[in-house]
Amino acid sequence: MEKQEITLGLIVGNRGVFPSHLCHSGREAVLGVLEKEGIRVIALGPEDTEYGSVESLSDARKCAELFRAHRQEIAGVLVTLPNFGDERGVANALRFSELGVPVLIQASPDTVELMSMGDRRDSFCGKMSVCNNLRQYGIPFSLTSQHTVDPESEDFRRDLRWFVSVCRVVRGMSHARLGMLGARPTAFNTVRFSEKLLERSGLTVETLDLSEVFGRIAALGDDDRRVLQQVEAMKAYASLDAVPAGSIIKMAKLGVVIDEWRVANEYDAIAIQCWTSMEEYFGVVPCALMSMMSEALVPSACESDIAGAAAMYALTLASQKPSALVDWNNNYGDAQDKGVVFHCSNLPRSVFVEETPLMDFHCLLVDSVGKDNTWGVITGRVRPEPFTYLRISTDDVAGAVTAYVGEGKFTDDPIDTFGGYGVAQVPSFQKLLRHICENGYEHHVAVNLSLVADAIYEAFTKYLRWDVYYHRA
Repeated sequence: MEKQEITLGLIVGNRGVFPSHLCHSGREAVLGVLEKEGIRVIALGPEDTEYGSVESLSDARKCAELFRAHRQEIAGVLVTLPNFGDERGVANALRFSELGVPVLIQASPDTVELMSMGDRRDSFCGKMSVCNNLRQYGIPFSLTSQHTVDPESEDFRRDLRWFVSVCRVVRGMSHARLGMLGARPTAFNTVRFSEKLLERSGLTVETLDLSEVFGRIAALGDDDRRVLQQVEAMKAYASLDAVPAGSIIKMAKLGVVIDEWRVANEYDAIAIQCWTSMEEYFGVVPCALMSMMSEALVPSACESDIAGAAAMYALTLASQKPSALVDWNNNYGDAQDKGVVFHCSNLPRSVFVEETPLMDFHCLLVDSVGKDNTWGVITGRVRPEPFTYLRISTDDVAGAVTAYVGEGKFTDDPIDTFGGYGVAQVPSFQKLLRHICENGYEHHVAVNLSLVADAIYEAFTKYLRWDVYYHRA
């Protein structure tokens, strides 16, 4: 996945009894901010309506027609109210356009010294009327952090970045394609999920059996150009000094097959049956390849955890940064607000303290399948930074997709262990752990070195209409 450019539709609200000239200056100010934020805009111009604003039924129909013509591009709509605005015009434009995308309502503040009829905005009041009408129309919407906010302020730019994250999550999760390579490991009832519940929310799951993977690998020669390119990519990604040459070739062939399968089917994220069939019947672990995909913003989850892959993808959409899947794995001494997260691992390179992580053997599987069959894990410690955690699950009993989300920070507390690991500090951690256990959530959790819980929660609850627990202190 390439970092995504976002396109927003823009509605400039107007009500004629208030100063219409404010629409001109307000529209120009908002357009300037959107340009600075790198956001493409679809909007009426002054040649279409007065100052490019929306007030009348005719204006609303013109706006809706424009939006419909660009419906494949528009990921969200910004409604700006430089004056009171016409609530019906805004609501009708959104209804007629039938976009079904997130909507952000922004109202510009009045200046105390400019309250005459020639300068007053009354956007403070108008925003309530617009929101009232959208509620009547059944159109979900988002709000700025302050009731009124200057469109050229840093506060609004933060609101805008947040809203863009919401838009990316809603668009991406509503049309996500997830690939599942291999069956669920027998020992992991934990990662069971409902394809049908995910499909109802727009997430399609498709599968490929490991036998087909091994068959396609058998058709590749050691000197195949694609295999050699994959070898070079792995050498550039991690330190392979300890890895046997034969294992490197096997991993390269597996990487070629996975990449071609993923690209041909346009998967946004994948999950892989990483053990133990892979090690017993092929002779490597796929962790390094999964790490490389996640680093390239194509999340890859282990142990066939499709719901985990979906959570990784949502975080990547929101942050435009790589996500990892880890276990809530250990307590950290007597600290009640800290725990150790761990995986074997397939964590993306950029989350590690180490600039060039080490490719190693899977020490947990050595006794069961032999060391020579376990090369390919990526080891390192997670950097001490703030992070967002997210778990998506399907509740078949309730017939719903559920999730929990929150934020914490990775610390530099001392620890000596193996795999990919970090010490996580989460406010009211014991309360979160109780929620996980009481509600039957999995031990896997997706993490991302960014703070995007607000955007995830808004997207999931307001627009995807999922049942989400937002963990706060």
